[in-house]
Amino acid sequence: MMIIIGEKVNGTIPSVKKAIEGKDEEFIRNLTIKQVEAGADYIDVCASTAPELEVETLKWLMEIVQDAVDKPLSIDSPNARTIEAVMKYAKKPGIINSVSEEGQKCEVIYPLIQGTEWQVIGLTCDNNGIPCDVQTRVDITKILVEKAEKYGITPDRIHIDPLVMALSTDNTSLLSFVETTKTIKAMYPTIKVTSGLSNISFGMPLRKVVNQNFLTIAAFVGMDSAIMDSCNRDMMAALLATEALLGRDKHCRKYATAYRKNKIGPLKEAEAPKALSV
Repeated sequence: MMIIIGEKVNGTIPSVKKAIEGKDEEFIRNLTIKQVEAGADYIDVCASTAPELEVETLKWLMEIVQDAVDKPLSIDSPNARTIEAVMKYAKKPGIINSVSEEGQKCEVIYPLIQGTEWQVIGLTCDNNGIPCDVQTRVDITKILVEKAEKYGITPDRIHIDPLVMALSTDNTSLLSFVETTKTIKAMYPTIKVTSGLSNISFGMPLRKVVNQNFLTIAAFVGMDSAIMDSCNRDMMAALLATEALLGRDKHCRKYATAYRKNKIGPLKEAEAPKALSV
């Protein structure tokens, strides 16, 4: 089954930013529990605060999330030194989000996870930004994997993110993702491929439809994990249907069980929001 990295504990989301600023522990706790109940395997924690507040904020978020659920974390920061500072607060190995060929990220993060069970997301970008062509993304992947090997980090612990571009600005975005994924998988059969699903639909109407179809195609060509909103019933339905169609759900049991438990499909009357009295 697809590995689901729950994306909602993220300070770029206005409601989460408000909760962080107001130290609303209950909001973060409930948001975490809802994601896990909906199917998240990891909980991404991203502060997105001022740099001087990031370590303190991440530590606060990590404590709340780990107290609320028993799932591992995906520690998310663009600053490798921030990740270095907060890793010790994780109760169990999870995922580092992320390394890339920007600056010295690999040189900071890889030694931290050497000899552990931690996994890492590798972004296919470098000091020149996100490449437009497939070959440069593949070349960056090679560098990330070769550097990891020096620290005993095997490809099966790496989630490569080919950084899908917005379809509204790059009409070949999905095709590039597909080609990159196939090439990387051929080179490193045990490596994982991941993506932030919603990136492809920026600037598009009916973004949900674009995201759902991207998920199905990406899963078909080999995507192993997804940074996504597990509380989005339509996305989870698309994921479970895709897994069933690809023969990964024996007798379609997971799909049928999710429907029976009212986790996908139209909300049953008992679960639907009640009309306000007037």
